[in-house]
Amino acid sequence: MTLFERVFNGNDAVYGLTEQAIDAAIAQHGEEKAVSFPNTAYCLPCYYAVTGVKVTNLKELKEALGVVKTLMTREPRLNDAFMSGVATALCAEFIEALKYIDGAAPYEEPLYGHLADAVIRELGVPLVTGDIPGVAVILGSAPTVEEGVALVKSYQAQGILVTLVGGICDQVAEAGMATGANVRVIPLGKDVTAVIHVVSVALRAALIFGNVTPGDAKTLMEYTMQRVPAFVNAFAPLDDVIVACGAGAIALGFPVITNETENIARVPKSLIVQEDVSKFNATSLEARDIKIKITNIDIPVAFASAFEGEIIRRGDMQVEFDGSRVDCAELVHTVEASEIEDHKITVVGPEVDEMELGSKNSIAYVVKVAGKSMQPDFEPVIERKFHNYINCIEGVYHTGQRDMQRIRISKNAFAAGFRLKHIGEVLYASVKNEFEAVVDKCEVVIYTDPAECTRIRHEVAIPTFNKRDDRLKNLTDESVDVYYSCILCQAFSPSHVCVVTPERLGLCGAVSWLDAKATNELDPNGPCQVITKERPIDERIGEYEDVNEAVKRLSQGALEDVSLYSIMEKPMTSCGCFECICGIEPFSNGVCIANREYAGMTPLGMTFPELASMTGGGVQTPGFMGHGKHFIGSKKFMKAEGGIERIVWMPKELKEFVADRLNQTAKELYGIDNFTDMIGDETVATDPETLVEFLTEKGHPALGMDPMM
Repeated sequence: MTLFERVFNGNDAVYGLTEQAIDAAIAQHGEEKAVSFPNTAYCLPCYYAVTGVKVTNLKELKEALGVVKTLMTREPRLNDAFMSGVATALCAEFIEALKYIDGAAPYEEPLYGHLADAVIRELGVPLVTGDIPGVAVILGSAPTVEEGVALVKSYQAQGILVTLVGGICDQVAEAGMATGANVRVIPLGKDVTAVIHVVSVALRAALIFGNVTPGDAKTLMEYTMQRVPAFVNAFAPLDDVIVACGAGAIALGFPVITNETENIARVPKSLIVQEDVSKFNATSLEARDIKIKITNIDIPVAFASAFEGEIIRRGDMQVEFDGSRVDCAELVHTVEASEIEDHKITVVGPEVDEMELGSKNSIAYVVKVAGKSMQPDFEPVIERKFHNYINCIEGVYHTGQRDMQRIRISKNAFAAGFRLKHIGEVLYASVKNEFEAVVDKCEVVIYTDPAECTRIRHEVAIPTFNKRDDRLKNLTDESVDVYYSCILCQAFSPSHVCVVTPERLGLCGAVSWLDAKATNELDPNGPCQVITKERPIDERIGEYEDVNEAVKRLSQGALEDVSLYSIMEKPMTSCGCFECICGIEPFSNGVCIANREYAGMTPLGMTFPELASMTGGGVQTPGFMGHGKHFIGSKKFMKAEGGIERIVWMPKELKEFVADRLNQTAKELYGIDNFTDMIGDETVATDPETLVEFLTEKGHPALGMDPMM
């Protein structure tokens, strides 16, 4: 049997099952029954992306199946096979969507099934920064449990996002391997149709980040091929349905690597036979042209970005260090080169094996750095990286910063030989690797002696933090001569440009003005370029000739002009990685803000995914903007439209997160005490009428301001 025949047979089989499933659902529920995946603005994302048509009920789903039928041509040509593969994928989406009727939850832990839009946006930043260098789709059952787990761990150790479909889900469970989005190993489902959930991620990335027009299949496939670094590993034996799914993956630009040898026609760079499963990793990376940056650190456990989300539960921890209970601190201190010894790591006080199991202890680590180009402004930039560095250690958990950090070391990491000196090794290697342009020498001192930790915290760390805070309080847009661009997200959103100022950080929330300054110092030709601000056009909205020129150049002409302080006039573009979205609420004459984590309805009549679907993609959307959480309390937030007084609603969790700074800004600018008490949330209202009643009762200033439109 030829490869074409196998694809067509697999496509026919899935089409038949889909038709039966839709007919059965209509017979049970009726044609008007709603059908959609949860927590997405795109209903059935793959069909919508390919055709531009949203399917909302079973009648429309039946009609959509007729459209899919037109893709199922049967000429023995590669394009026909690819289109049949796409048709197979769409049929799989229909079958999976039927599982969610009436709000059903068809997947239980550890299986995920459909991934929400918010998850894709969370993946955006690590994908564009290279922390996630690729996406592996592993399909079927490995020859042995050991081989399957070894393959998954090999990708995990490289930071690659691993998705699992079929028997491999059971194999990693049998081996007791930890899975979940937090460790970047996601079991999607055991049915082959579950593979559509990772295809959906790729296609939604095109819609969310790439501003690809739904229905423009050609541009869609170009985007996934060029910008979504995914590949498929399919274990033998392959049935015809899996072969048809593989054709769909290849159509999207995702090479398929398999150990199947029968009835498989090799296609260079697309369909690759690799009989040795242990070589799947190397073969896949080569086929997708993924380059892994190797950081060799001499520690007894794995070190990779895939472990950043790992959580160590109390019952699994060997010891804990907790700055909220005892004296702790983490500090970068710039010194003269003659004062330190490069790569010297010292532990002052007891090591982990001298501490009681499950105990809470003090820790303070001081990373001394020296370099001709090192500046004190870079110290907090390096410090903020400690969270990422330490969390990349397998079996070690870090949260917080400054003198309020918490670290847990797991029993498994301890048993593998991990000790505090290895945290020193990680900090040394990571700082030298990432900041090599400014750090020539680095020495790490780790204190666990309680008296020394108290001394370091109160006599060294806190005075340093206070001095920095005083400096940052005076760092305003007016006090600096330049701003910086950030185009990291152009890997996914080609026309988007962030303009980062002291009072407006990048919309992902991860790039401050000092971060951008340090990045530029480290790599003058990198993503953060200097933007002068010498020729103002309109200071009310924050528009400058030189900023416009930079944005036009960096967006390859896609953007002509941009304002920094307005949501209505030439607002800054959004890529899709934004932490929050702000949108006009006309009834209250204000704006509502929703954060990515909020899954409910807003008074705008849209959920976060629905708001995001019209705000991202690198386009200007007057009346809506993406932004970081910390921008909410800025004195420059929507300055052109009246500033923070326009904020009338945000989710309760977000309101509590920004309360201190927002209240302080409201007090300084307008003399308003406890401004957040005037702002509605989901416990008060999710519709505009009830919100206005609440705002009227509170005397919210937005009600008396000039109309925004």
